[in-house]
Amino acid sequence: MRIAYSPCPNDTFVFHAWAHGLVPGAPPLDVTFADIDVTNGMAERGELDVLKVSYAVLPWVLDDYALLPCGGALGRGCGPLVLTREPGHGGTSLLERSRELGGLTGRTVAVPSERSTAYLLFRLWAADVVPGGVGEVVVMPFHEIMPAVRDGKVDAGLVIHEARFTYGQYGLHRLADMGEYWEATTGLPIPLGAIIAKRSLGADTLKLLAESARASVRMAWDDPGASRAYVRAHAQEMDPAVADRHIGLYVNDFTADLGEDGYAAVRALLTRAAAEGLVPPLGPDALSFP
Repeated sequence: MRIAYSPCPNDTFVFHAWAHGLVPGAPPLDVTFADIDVTNGMAERGELDVLKVSYAVLPWVLDDYALLPCGGALGRGCGPLVLTREPGHGGTSLLERSRELGGLTGRTVAVPSERSTAYLLFRLWAADVVPGGVGEVVVMPFHEIMPAVRDGKVDAGLVIHEARFTYGQYGLHRLADMGEYWEATTGLPIPLGAIIAKRSLGADTLKLLAESARASVRMAWDDPGASRAYVRAHAQEMDPAVADRHIGLYVNDFTADLGEDGYAAVRALLTRAAAEGLVPPLGPDALSFP
């Protein structure tokens, strides 16, 4: 089974057992490592059997791919951040802080992708709290964003993943937390990364893939040390303590099963984004799983 997922610690932790043939009855995997912006493009072109993608790309690919109910990344307290060089002064409420610190009107903001969940959350936040809207949006690889903000090449940056833990090393300041804003306005977890598989594989195979992903997650939890070498081999520049925090934040109960709240979060994100004209509307059965 041809699969692509990122070298980030949460993905290598989740898929370690399956990728190494340790999940009984699971189909063998032929793994390609790629950043999520690349896997989003693979999905739009119909490449590979199974992919880790942004939830934001689902409206473009769900005719050919089914959303698996497990293996992905949702959670609370794990949203993307908007960073700037200048510290803010804070406010008494979330909305006041966002408006006070949201001096992004007409400013340049670097984002990791325009087809990412982070970007959708950012645009929904900006539509509510940035009067007049942001200025130019510049797409760049996520590892280049914090240096670009630090060096004054852009006014602000939208960051994801382990940048939540390391932005202080660049002398940067948190302007706003997209996840905090999302949770405050919806009460739902933050949908970030999804696992999808080709519908043409058939219902039985799709169910087997979901069972295999779920089993791989549970095996990772049962023996966290088993995946440590695999995780570190693909996150060579990341401090091991940061990698552990990364896993702890992004691998949670929603990874084992989206559940009612998980599906509600995905529908809310894509419905709101469609209302803003950011994505095509979902069909009524688009998120259904065999």
